[in-house]
Formats: sequence, structure tokens, C-alpha cells
Amino acid sequence: MRQPLVAGNWKMNGSKQSIEQLLTKLSDGASSVSKAEIAVCPPSIYLAQVESLLAGTAISWGGQDLCGRAASGAFTGEISADMLNDFACKYVIVGHSERRSLNGEDDALVADKLVTAHTAKLVPIFCVGESLEERESGTTEAVVGRQLDAILMREDGLNALTGSVVAYEPVWAIGTGKTATPEQAQEVHAFIRKRIAKHNPTTAAALQILYGGSVKAANAATLFSQEDIDGGLVGGASLDAEEFLNICRAADQHAQ
Repeated sequence: MRQPLVAGNWKMNGSKQSIEQLLTKLSDGASSVSKAEIAVCPPSIYLAQVESLLAGTAISWGGQDLCGRAASGAFTGEISADMLNDFACKYVIVGHSERRSLNGEDDALVADKLVTAHTAKLVPIFCVGESLEERESGTTEAVVGRQLDAILMREDGLNALTGSVVAYEPVWAIGTGKTATPEQAQEVHAFIRKRIAKHNPTTAAALQILYGGSVKAANAATLFSQEDIDGGLVGGASLDAEEFLNICRAADQHAQ
């Protein structure tokens, strides 16, 4: 039985004042969500504030990225797994499409980050997805399969993936207002689960697979009603407390 998860990726947004207002509203409204887990991933500079505001609540929190090269050292601007643990993070996003495209992160580095997070007892939210050009050329499964295989083909990969979260985020639907249809999303989610099942059916059956790509309260219910969609990785809508709570309530209604 997979518990639904709705995680908010705040990206490079927020201020001390806006975060306090947002989390106060989320904490107050979280009591209306009983089955789905709620998490937020703020910019790392605000993790201390988020920990202070959410400690003792039902809402989890995590980082947006971490260093996969080393545990510490001369890596200016990087965030280590131990640093995230210092602020009681549960989750960390790895391989978000913006990190892949804007920062040149390749599949091997993303796999390193996933293993690093898992070793540190963080729960990686492992992002995969295709561009519009790849979707239109019919190579979605080839692209997503390659991204998955970067971790599955490692000796320690399947172990690291067990207990992790996968987020399918079609790049063409992120921040564009476009959303994959429920059928399109379900097709890729089912492909992901089957790909992992070839290596370990138990891991695949228990794996939470989230949809990320312009998730809103208006489309959440139809997306979450699909068999293999276990919640959402939410971008812009996670900055609006009531919108985000309505997405969480939609996940709650479709809990198995």
C-alpha cells in the first residue's frame, strides 16, 4: 500500500516573511489531510527557519539538491548530505530537470547524488523526464529508461532506489502551464514501475512515483486517480497555501 506524497519544490523563491506566512497557513490546514504526506523543499538558506516552523507538525521538509562528489571539502556553494541532516531534512530532490539542463548534470552525477542521499539516510526524490523534442520524436521511454538505468545498472543502485521516490516530470510541462494528460502521465509511470520491476518486483510495487509538471488543484484529482501516480512534485502552486493544500486533499482522497 503506497502512501501518497505531495512535495512542494519552492525553487528560488521565498523570503523570511513569506515563508512564515506560507507555513503558518499550511500547518493550520494540514489537519484536513489524513492519509497523504506533505513535504516542502525550500532554498537551503531557509532550512533553519523551516525546521523551526515545522518541527512537531505533520509536514516534512527537504533540500532541493545535494553534492554527490564528496561529503565535505573545497566545493564552494555545494550542500552536503550531512548539512541537510543537520536541519532534520527527510527528503532531497536529485536530478531535477532544471539542474540537468541549466547546470549540466548528467545521468551519472545524478546517480551519484541518489546514492549519496540514500547512504546518508535521506529520501531522494529522483527526477526523470523528457523534453518536448524528445516527446514529439517518440523517444520518451528511451530517455526515461536511460535515466533510470544510470542508477539501476550500478552495483549499489537498486539498494539505493529502494525506499526512494521517483518523480516523472515531463520537461515540456514544467512552468509552461501545459500538463500531460492523465493517460500520458500514467503511461510513463507504468513504464517506470515495469522497468524497475525487471530488477526487483517488490521494490517496484512499493515505490512512490510522483507526477511533476504544472500540477494544480484543478488537475490534481484526475492525475492522482491513475493507478501508478502516487502524488505530485509541485512547483509554482506550492507557493500558494490554499492551492497547495487543495492538491494535498486531492491526493488524500485517492489514497489506497
